[in-house]
Amino acid sequence: MHETVSVLLLLAVLAFAVVRPRGLPEALAAVPAAAVVVALGAVSPADAWEQTRTLLPVVGFLAAVLALAKLCDDDGLFAAAGDAVARRGGDSPGRLLGGVFAVAAVVTAVLSLDATVVLLTPVVFATAARVGARARPHAYATAHLANSASLLLPVSNLTNLLAFAASGLTFTRFAALMALPWLAAIAVEYAVFRRFFRADLRSGAHAVRSPEPPAVPVFTLVVLALTLGGFVVASFADANPAWAALGGALVLGVRALRRGRTTVPGLVRSANPLFCLFVLALGIVVKAVVAGGLGTAMGELLPDGDSLPELLAVAALAAVLANLINNLPAVLALLPLAAPAGPGPVLAVLIGVNLGPNLTYVGSLATLLWRRILRERDAEPGLGEFTRLGLLTVPATLAASTVALWAMLRAVGG
Repeated sequence: MHETVSVLLLLAVLAFAVVRPRGLPEALAAVPAAAVVVALGAVSPADAWEQTRTLLPVVGFLAAVLALAKLCDDDGLFAAAGDAVARRGGDSPGRLLGGVFAVAAVVTAVLSLDATVVLLTPVVFATAARVGARARPHAYATAHLANSASLLLPVSNLTNLLAFAASGLTFTRFAALMALPWLAAIAVEYAVFRRFFRADLRSGAHAVRSPEPPAVPVFTLVVLALTLGGFVVASFADANPAWAALGGALVLGVRALRRGRTTVPGLVRSANPLFCLFVLALGIVVKAVVAGGLGTAMGELLPDGDSLPELLAVAALAAVLANLINNLPAVLALLPLAAPAGPGPVLAVLIGVNLGPNLTYVGSLATLLWRRILRERDAEPGLGEFTRLGLLTVPATLAASTVALWAMLRAVGG
């Protein structure tokens, strides 16, 4: 009974997160579900606390990065990036797509996929309208790169933070191993996009004619660069990189408060505490599902080596599971099984759960959020088109990135 109830509660929590009736927060379903699995004995209170304690540093990091990204947006960083892309490629939809790819890849890697979906997508829409280009390929690029371009740094995705903690790697070692898989995924996505959206990219556009570009927020860029440096220093000092993210957010936050650009409640909202609570509660529900049999089943399927066929199998299994139960529960379920085999299988799991969600709406919460943003602009993507694009990109990016990971493991070691 415990197994059945745990699975049903997980599915109910995910369904609530997908639909979000009346815009209610995901935590409204996840917290009661976590309480139920503990009350039923599917997870002991000690195990529930241990799972929460394990996730707290990761969730704290997530909150700090979300606040940092919102402060960067308030300072005009995304608007300046959109203007630069429009000026350099406005008269050519093809060059505009290349600019969007570049900006989305960097924003995702440095400020996380949530910044790309929530903050960059509206900028991309405005940029396309400004130059008269069709928005479809550029809007799809933010969705796909929010997932595909989140392979590079531990801070790029919540799944990365979890994998980073399980891998035993330093910040710089993680980035070095994932640099080539990151580039491979972006290159494959770009090649497919050029072909898939060739009709849209042949449509007319015009150069930007406005005389005054928005000012580049130099202070914000410096703080962001120092924060990235802080991630590296914290990793070598065996400290939680969340302290570096918190430092960057505090510097920009205090500056914004002094200038009257935000308020303390506004800063708290930008960290999205209810979503952080959702992640903690979801972790407890997933713990119950794994203890109820999913862990045993996945353990029998998951290879325990780091040869190329084994890494490909791990990535494929992770991608399938992400599309069945969402990538966050998938990574929570698979990492404890992959970690004993070393960083190679852990990073292969990460490739699967990050790239796989480009196949279906339910694969990642970021994709669901992107869909809601497009719906608000009367530009909701068709399910058929989204799926066709996913079928063209997901298998190819999975294969290319996993081969690249295998090559890096052989070249520099785990």
